Amino acid sequence: MNRRRRDLLDRDLECAAAGLIAHDSRLRPLDVRVRFDGGVAHVDGEVADERHLPLLRETLGRLGGVLAVWDRVRVGGAEPRVVDIGCGDVKQHPGNIGVDVRPTPSVDVVADLVDGVPLAGESLDQVFAVHVLEHLLDFLPLLRECHRILRPGGVLHVLAPWWGHVNAVADPTHVRLIDVQTFKHLCRPDREGLCWYPLLVTRDESTVFADLIPVKGPWTPADDRRLARFFD
Repeated sequence: MNRRRRDLLDRDLECAAAGLIAHDSRLRPLDVRVRFDGGVAHVDGEVADERHLPLLRETLGRLGGVLAVWDRVRVGGAEPRVVDIGCGDVKQHPGNIGVDVRPTPSVDVVADLVDGVPLAGESLDQVFAVHVLEHLLDFLPLLRECHRILRPGGVLHVLAPWWGHVNAVADPTHVRLIDVQTFKHLCRPDREGLCWYPLLVTRDESTVFADLIPVKGPWTPADDRRLARFFD
């Protein structure tokens, strides 16, 4: 898709999101703003109660053409606690905690993710894994770590090259192929009982996006109807 059309689609999504928030009585009181970039909803603002966030994310995710919902919303005046794992030279937001094996100006914690993520359990609101999973022969241990460090209701944001695009094989350090269907397995309890709830799992012509909530606390595994929304 050319850049001009993508920009026009983003502006159309912004109008649709603004209309939803203005006319949904459950969302109208929220002090939030939504900007789209390449089909990804970037939300900022503030809410009084974190219980507003799942509804906001779900509502935006149901708009046609939305690939992911990345929010940075203050709850009761508190900034979200967010980590970028495998961030390299670029974090998704300057206020995020950058974790990587290689020290760069963006890295706050130097650590080899093969050994786990050196952060406390249930200490984070969001985890970004942007162009990370395709570099790992076995990414399940890292996803277990993400499950551990996210609080109930927190979100894991994954972005990876789609296996059918040349980007998936153009980089010789890519050792895994990723598809939307890759995440179906993760949304069923494994032998350890770990499971993810699919908030939004989709792709465009080059990239797979997944917004996943750890199943713990009040969250329960998705039913078949929910799974059918994203997976074959």
